[in-house]
Amino acid sequence: RWQARATATLAQQPKWAPPVVSPYPQLIQVVRADFYRTISPTHVTTWNYGFGRGINLIPLANTEIDIFYPDYLQHSKGAVDGFGDLGFSGKYRFFSGNEKEGNYVVSAFINATVPTGDHKNGAAHPTITPSVGAGKGFGKFNVTSCFGALIPTEQADKLGRSLAWNTNAQYHMAKQAWVEVEDNATWFNGGANDGKKQNFVTPGVLAGPFKFYPKDPKRREAFMFGAAIQIATSSFHSNNHNLNFTARYTF
Repeated sequence: RWQARATATLAQQPKWAPPVVSPYPQLIQVVRADFYRTISPTHVTTWNYGFGRGINLIPLANTEIDIFYPDYLQHSKGAVDGFGDLGFSGKYRFFSGNEKEGNYVVSAFINATVPTGDHKNGAAHPTITPSVGAGKGFGKFNVTSCFGALIPTEQADKLGRSLAWNTNAQYHMAKQAWVEVEDNATWFNGGANDGKKQNFVTPGVLAGPFKFYPKDPKRREAFMFGAAIQIATSSFHSNNHNLNFTARYTF
């Protein structure tokens, strides 16, 4: 019954591949593992194994619930390696139409983190991030955009708040090939980066879905793989030339 409900829910939205890095307005049922490398201005390399991903589920119509397992951060120097924070997310899709019925989607979601990180590899306090997102397709081309605010639940003035706007343009080149470019802008209010803006442009590629049962339209089990690089385009940036690799099992 769960899978039948998820199949019916997914059939009411476009079959776009979720971007490599940026958030997305459509619903998805997936187990996801990402690997993310950053290089700071002081040439400290950090590998993030997990990158705040996990399992995404569709338990109800138009609804997605996510559990993000704590990632593990490994630094080249100057910091102690350790686990990051546990995260959760809830998303509700308000409007959608598949490729034959408008090719669009509109949703709202809220992310939350719990400070489970050790050795300062996580946030000092819980955070919440309310967001809205929308997308529109034009044949093989689609654009999705999400806007959200990260808010610490305590000491917000000291730790700082931020606004993030992600826009992703994606083209479906072939049955199992997608190319995309994302613009990610973040504005900081309060904290160490008060008044600053950071911007990245991120080209990426995705391969898949490689279905386990390609001849059975009722079976969704498949693998997807992708990679992207974030390039800073603002004078202020906390890191640059960030690499992101993603592996996904959709079901």
